[in-house]
Amino acid sequence: QVRFVESGGGLVQPGGSLRLSCVHSGSIFKIFAMGWYRQAPGKERELVAGITSGGSPNYADSVKGRFTISRDNALNTVYLQMNSLKPEDTAVYYCNVEGRTPWSWGQGTQVTVSS
Repeated sequence: QVRFVESGGGLVQPGGSLRLSCVHSGSIFKIFAMGWYRQAPGKERELVAGITSGGSPNYADSVKGRFTISRDNALNTVYLQMNSLKPEDTAVYYCNVEGRTPWSWGQGTQVTVSS
């Protein structure tokens, strides 16, 4: 079954860093723009960063300058480097295609920023 598998989340103190990874099992991963999304308790899922098939990134204002998205098409993997984390970054983080109807969602990875 084609799916996303996210990893790398955890508990971190404010100001800390985490690197998330997302692997997709399908062979057509490399031709699509990809995005990292997050969903905090009681809130809707939101796009925080996207990257085109060619590697051009875009970011939500709330994470600009702190998060960096990248991808390795040979490994069918997209990454999210998160620095200077804030408590408001606490959420479950997911990856999926960007700019089109989402594919099946993975289980996500929990990021908790707390002292």
